[in-house]
Amino acid sequence: FLETTAYFCMKPKMGEKEVSPHSFFSIWHEFSSDFKDLWKKENKLILQERVKEAEEVCRQKKGKSLYNIRPKHDSGIVSKNCSNA
Repeated sequence: FLETTAYFCMKPKMGEKEVSPHSFFSIWHEFSSDFKDLWKKENKLILQERVKEAEEVCRQKKGKSLYNIRPKHDSGIVSKNCSNA
């Protein structure tokens, strides 16, 4: 614990000889909860960007037809019967 507090350059509060675990972990808890909130927001933004990109790709693919529609020709039995009448 003391090596960790020295690594993060924590100094004891006024009137204390050493950094107490309570003071260290209260600061650490604030940092980790802020980091977690920012992490969630960033992941949400990345997910929204990816969804937009996927929707755009789908729109582009829907715009391009995979097949061609040809007009109907009057060469069937019904058209022959109608022209004789």
